[in-house]
Amino acid sequence: MLGSTHGTFTTDLRARVVACGESPRTTVHGVTAAPGDQDVSGRPLHAPVPDLDRFFRPESVAVVGASDAEGRPNTGITRQLLAWAERVGTRLVPVHPTRTSVFGIDCVPSVGALTEPVDLAVLLVADPLPVIEELAETKVRFAVAFASGFAETGEAGAAAQERLAAAVRRSGIRLLGPNTNLNAFERFREDLEGPAVALITQSGHQGRPVFTLQELGVRLSHWAPTGNEADLETSDFISYFAGRPEVGAIACYVEGLKDGRSFLLAADRAARHGVPVVAVKVGRTETGARTAASHTGKLTGADQVVDAAMRQYGVIRVDGLDQLQDTATLLARARRPHADGVVVYSISGGTGAHFADLATAAGLELPTLPQAKQDELHQWIPEYLSVSNPVDNGGHPVGDWRGRKIIDAILADPSVGVLICPITGPFPPMSDKLAQDLVEAAEATDKLVCVVWGSPVGTEDAYRTTLLGSSRVATFRTFANCIGAVKAYLDHHRFTTGYRSPFDEAPRTPSPSFRKAQALMRPGRRLSEHAAKQLLRAYGIRVPREQLVTSAAAAVRAAGLVGYPVVMKASGAQLAHKTELGLVKVGLTSASQVRDAYRELTDIARFESIDLDGILVCQMVGRGVEMVVGVTRDELFGPTVTVGLGGVLVEVLNDTAVRVPPFGEREARSMLAELRGRALLDGVRGAPPADVDALVEVVLRVQRMALELDGDLAELDINPLMVLPRGQGAVALDALAVCR
Repeated sequence: MLGSTHGTFTTDLRARVVACGESPRTTVHGVTAAPGDQDVSGRPLHAPVPDLDRFFRPESVAVVGASDAEGRPNTGITRQLLAWAERVGTRLVPVHPTRTSVFGIDCVPSVGALTEPVDLAVLLVADPLPVIEELAETKVRFAVAFASGFAETGEAGAAAQERLAAAVRRSGIRLLGPNTNLNAFERFREDLEGPAVALITQSGHQGRPVFTLQELGVRLSHWAPTGNEADLETSDFISYFAGRPEVGAIACYVEGLKDGRSFLLAADRAARHGVPVVAVKVGRTETGARTAASHTGKLTGADQVVDAAMRQYGVIRVDGLDQLQDTATLLARARRPHADGVVVYSISGGTGAHFADLATAAGLELPTLPQAKQDELHQWIPEYLSVSNPVDNGGHPVGDWRGRKIIDAILADPSVGVLICPITGPFPPMSDKLAQDLVEAAEATDKLVCVVWGSPVGTEDAYRTTLLGSSRVATFRTFANCIGAVKAYLDHHRFTTGYRSPFDEAPRTPSPSFRKAQALMRPGRRLSEHAAKQLLRAYGIRVPREQLVTSAAAAVRAAGLVGYPVVMKASGAQLAHKTELGLVKVGLTSASQVRDAYRELTDIARFESIDLDGILVCQMVGRGVEMVVGVTRDELFGPTVTVGLGGVLVEVLNDTAVRVPPFGEREARSMLAELRGRALLDGVRGAPPADVDALVEVVLRVQRMALELDGDLAELDINPLMVLPRGQGAVALDALAVCR
């Protein structure tokens, strides 16, 4: 039983070593980091934060390869950089070995000839490596490499990119690119107010729709086109933007991640600051992953792991660029909700019912308005119309003074945090006045007011001027985008309220279990079932009473000690699937059955040329819910923990949930909530409820094992883990472990 140790690791993992506030930090090469804060594997627990102020607003810029010769690609780029420098008040220095001036500005022949400090060097050269090596002798802090032909082209390009990255590391310069563009130096509107969206893209063209939001009145503060990320990566910009006071949300287009842990540390920093991160991450299919790799040379990662890791750290994943625009805009501009309740208000009962159906299916809470509130609304809305939620006004009240009264009354209800009004088509006698009332009501409240303008035309004055002219109304063009953005908004604020960083739950020092387990590891080999169960025992995970024997007589003695009935299984490092080979015997109740089973098992092993370390004589365990708990290594994120329905169901249903350690009890329970078969643990068809607490404890112990044995354990599979009725614990009936 787990009774004597139950809760030990849970308590340990809950221990909070670092407060959620900022830790004291040091700065090295422009990157700040919390000193001495590492997990049990020696990995950092806080995101490094590069000081990118002088990248985005440099006082001086050197353009290496600058040109004013007509027809040259570098000429157009130089002209654009010159216009940008004039707008933002930056001094531009052309660098060219044979020209004395470019566009009337004096040139220097090389970066080594720069006589004044330069914050940023823009490299318009085919091979940036020699320039980076030359820049190492200067005080230039940042460089941008536009050149392509690196990791996106294959092995040779990847090798060239690694040489470039190594030179950057030696130089102390921070590099954007290669294979990037001029998006960081676009024209940003400075007449817009309010919280801004900061944009990060690995493909410049994919960021263009978000950048164009400025034309609809949405403020953008930065655009980081990361390209191949030989040095500066998406994670660096998330970490930087999360601390910028003007940034209300971060919008990302991600083709692949350079390093999974860096991404999670950056997402964690954003969550600590309450800054939402909204991301399109390609790679849901093999085709998408393959295309992304050819574009930027990044790892896309197993999509189930990427998806789970993003949810774990509060990153809002969306599929389309239109969703990225709408969700990031809403999250940047909307104030914190007072309540989770959503009210749908429309001029048509059909519209309200349709929208409410979709919203409820998506998980939004549409509370029934109190009877007193319904009575109040019926002062202005005919009695025969439903006002419980959705609220149907029948159309006519929106054309006069009653329209504003209805909106204000709905917003005054304390259960309402969001008011959504779908206007499926323009009908000026109603829609124009309704739009104006919604804008004026939104200005007078701190609750969120959303409008869906369904007209495909989009040139109507009520839409272009009234709705888009308001920074307080969130305007959408489709039901789906509105519902998705509102759900993301409510989920984000629930997530960040009292946010507790998973990294604060990471163990800092090895446990006594680690020392026991390390002695059992066999580098590069798979452990037998018996050895794998010893590994589980080291971490306090319950296994059946069992003995490993090498003779029939010893098997009979072991059965007497274990207690009939028993299970007998062949045990050997080669064995992964024993049942299929007939190497498991169940329900043996006598000495003669045990002797016969021993002979049969050893005969099969001999016939199949399987080396055994012996035969396991095991306790029969009562029936419960069969689960699987395991550890695998993801190429991006390292060790991951999986839990799901076990036994044969794991292959048939593939009903599993995955998380990236570290995580605590709340996350372990949320894994179980994701399972389609979760009801089995609650008891179905007269079965008693399972011991969910014991299952959660096993998951936490396994994730501790994954963290501590990260360098030693390649794979762990506990299947089945028999979860017994409530209060009786959980028992690992079989286990497979592979060492690195």
